[in-house]
Amino acid sequence: MAKEKGRKLITQNKKARHDYLVIDTYEAGLVLTGTEVKSLRQGRASLVDGFVQLDGGEAWLHNVHVPEYSQGTWTNHSARRKRKLLLHREEIDKLAAKSQETGHTIVPLALYFKDGRAKVEIALAKGKKEYDKRQTLREKQDRRETERAISAVRRKQRA
Repeated sequence: MAKEKGRKLITQNKKARHDYLVIDTYEAGLVLTGTEVKSLRQGRASLVDGFVQLDGGEAWLHNVHVPEYSQGTWTNHSARRKRKLLLHREEIDKLAAKSQETGHTIVPLALYFKDGRAKVEIALAKGKKEYDKRQTLREKQDRRETERAISAVRRKQRA
């Protein structure tokens, strides 16, 4: 069997980019059981309530929902167990120092397979206030309207 190449996206946390201002991103490996990998290969997972906690010099991923594997037996995993993240010591130290600052947290952004290995993209983020969220939506809407106006002008020029 040939080894997979490239990045195959499993799931994204779109709400995280809305609720948080992403400061820095990191790619981390995951320590998984066999049934978790099989469930992820079926494209089933949810990062919605997920967060990363640093404990004893290790990074742990909490509240990420990986449903039980349908063909799993007594070896099946629990859906919301905490999973260890594989990061370099310098990255863990940097995250620990930055996450101690007020308002900073570490959230998962995406879960994917890279060259056949499960990876999670985590971000050091700062929570947005309600008015920041509205401002972001307004800017997004303005950009969309500008692009529509430009494409309409281009369509008229072609016709």
